[in-house]
Amino acid sequence: MSRKNRLKESAYNISNYLKDELLCKQKCKKIVFDTYLNNHKESLEVLDMLVMHKKSFLWIIVICYYSMFYLANALLCKLGYKVGDKLVHKVTADALLSLVGDKLTHFMINEYKTAYEEAMAISDNLVQSFDFERLKRARFQYETTEEIKASKAKTSFERAKRFSLEITKFIDSF
Repeated sequence: MSRKNRLKESAYNISNYLKDELLCKQKCKKIVFDTYLNNHKESLEVLDMLVMHKKSFLWIIVICYYSMFYLANALLCKLGYKVGDKLVHKVTADALLSLVGDKLTHFMINEYKTAYEEAMAISDNLVQSFDFERLKRARFQYETTEEIKASKAKTSFERAKRFSLEITKFIDSF
């Protein structure tokens, strides 16, 4: 799906999520925000151990995704949104794209004024990386051989680290 169509789809979905209370506009509770950040950090610590010991490519991919998922929800919380209890992964992906994408792009542009094109690509890639990892996690968790998992685990690890670095800087800017 093209980026333009994905943006349209996510914007449409967000209006429905808000109406159906799958996504709520509400003040972020510190304990919720801190829990998301702690889960993100713990995921990265476990991820480092798995990568260092070359253990379970499946779980490297799964934990990469979840480290990004927790940080994405911390960011949504910081922006005053709470994802409900249903369709949480899809709602998070759509909210990240619709509610954060442009803000993240502007933040990255300001941070990287001398590299405008690079900032656009990085911010687009961060949002796309989350969606790619969400889809890959589902596919790989249930349908893939160890050889294929091994070849994809490195990409997942690099995406999760980059996502963590950039989104953490973005959150800290508030």
